[in-house]
Amino acid sequence: MDESFYRDVLENLADGVYFVDPDRTIIFWNKGAERITGFYKNEVVGKSCYANILNHVDTEGNQLCEHLCPLAKTLQDGKIRTADLFLQHKDGRRVPVSIRIAPMRIGDRIIGAVESFTDSSSTNAALLRVKYLERESLTDPTTGIGNRRYTENTLISRLEENKRYDWKFGFLFIDLDHFKNVNDTYGHSAGDMVLKVIAAELAGNLRSFDFIGRWGGEEFVIILVNMEEEPAVLELAERLRMLVEKSSIAYQDQHIHVTISIGATLSLTDDTLETLVQRADRLMYESKRRGRNRISFGTG
Repeated sequence: MDESFYRDVLENLADGVYFVDPDRTIIFWNKGAERITGFYKNEVVGKSCYANILNHVDTEGNQLCEHLCPLAKTLQDGKIRTADLFLQHKDGRRVPVSIRIAPMRIGDRIIGAVESFTDSSSTNAALLRVKYLERESLTDPTTGIGNRRYTENTLISRLEENKRYDWKFGFLFIDLDHFKNVNDTYGHSAGDMVLKVIAAELAGNLRSFDFIGRWGGEEFVIILVNMEEEPAVLELAERLRMLVEKSSIAYQDQHIHVTISIGATLSLTDDTLETLVQRADRLMYESKRRGRNRISFGTG
């Protein structure tokens, strides 16, 4: 079989695949890469992979492309590498991906490297959830996630389970920092885009059985199922905070940066909808008071 056959196979894989030369210049970019990243072939081929394209960060928020790039290390030592990272989508949100990097050789000489990557967010589950919500008219029209009504109903169900079976859950109350400035500076259409991108980013970095809804304005709530300990809630909340902070939302040739303040808590057996939301809301305002772009946790 000739080279075109294998190129066609690579082109139509669901996973993202790209090749780089020894200088990390992109020489091949398949349709899977276009779908996962939002960048089309003609936007990236011929450019360096670290030239403001994917901007990989690890789970601690470290920027990898300049000095910690696993692809660059493979070009140096020829070792195969795998990692779970976050790339930056063209629209600015962070997408969790599992990557695999391998060297390309002619004899003993390394002539480049290939990276394949898979979107590891709960995409299929999210799509099914969206279809259900649309059918029941329970989506928020701006962000596509659950609206206030659906969020309240879900919270009430979880609280009833907590009372009956002692199934605790984590709860996050999230507010975008200085969101009024975004609307005042860029306009309300930009504000709507920011809300949509942040909602997608938060949803894409949750487990498939967790829940996210828009509470109102620039406020979101997240229900973390089967989380009964403070460290687990804080770990996930910190990852979400970091990913939003590291995002850059493209709007009309400009890049908008936002941060979030989070109130985090665990459900209590005697909680009502009102007590749970009020506690998390109070903790979120504590994060605002302490300087924003942070998490405050409490159960009292």
